[in-house]
Amino acid sequence: MAQCPWPRGSAPPDLTLDAGALGPSRASPTAADAILEDTVTRIMAEQEVENLSGLSTNPEKDIFVVRENGTTCLMAEFAAKFIVPYDVWASNYVDLITEQADISLTRGAEVKGHCGHDESELQVFWVDRAYALKMLFLKRFTRTSAARQESHNTSQGPEATWKLSKVQFVYDSSEKTHFKDAVSAGKHTANSHHLSALVTPAGKSYECQAQQTISLASSDPQKTVTMILSAVHIQPFDIISDFVFSEEHKCPVDEREQLEETLPLILGLILGLVIVVTLVIYHIHHKMTANQVHIPRDRSQYKHMG
Repeated sequence: MAQCPWPRGSAPPDLTLDAGALGPSRASPTAADAILEDTVTRIMAEQEVENLSGLSTNPEKDIFVVRENGTTCLMAEFAAKFIVPYDVWASNYVDLITEQADISLTRGAEVKGHCGHDESELQVFWVDRAYALKMLFLKRFTRTSAARQESHNTSQGPEATWKLSKVQFVYDSSEKTHFKDAVSAGKHTANSHHLSALVTPAGKSYECQAQQTISLASSDPQKTVTMILSAVHIQPFDIISDFVFSEEHKCPVDEREQLEETLPLILGLILGLVIVVTLVIYHIHHKMTANQVHIPRDRSQYKHMG
């Protein structure tokens, strides 16, 4: 007959378990709920993105918006094209020749992204994820700006800037639309190297209509992918109004082109003003001269005056 595990007549021991004694796999519901809620919040924030390319009047330009907590935190408008070299067999099937694929970022692309205080990211996928573009933006502070930030003052100012610090382009050379019989068909990754592009004062958006090129080193041996950006308007930080860019910071090329366009107009206006002033002075001088009494040099003519 089985014996009672505790002395007869005494109360059984308290079998209530301490949640902490079960280890991390049995954490309290409150902590688990907090972790789960934080994870879900971050996932939902990352997925809160919109592709508004259909609103663009330029069929080659895409518009992407990343929103967190119902507020726009990253906006990007640009047209992008990638020049990708790849090898194919020559007609003798012995030598290799290099062809070139021109891949444009198309409308209807899938977009992901996230925003941070000093780091934001935009990811775009298209053609059934055969192509993927990742752009990483960083915001930097000088020592003065960082000190102000620690004292809970605004981080925006002339000492703070943001830039495009990394570009990654993933492409599949087995995709038949752009690649024809590539020798090393498959997934390849092209990355930027020590990139510092689109440098802009914090609190402003970057705008540049001119073409800009960025070189990317490919995992396909001895191949360099060229990324061409145009019609760019980007702001990855400090957006004040929903779906509205802040004040534009124009690229030097656009500023130079704008100056070249306006300089002839300014010179024309100045030349026209000089001509008008000259004519006015001449008219006044002529009028004053005409009103003066003509005194003859020959004294014999005085008798005819009066």
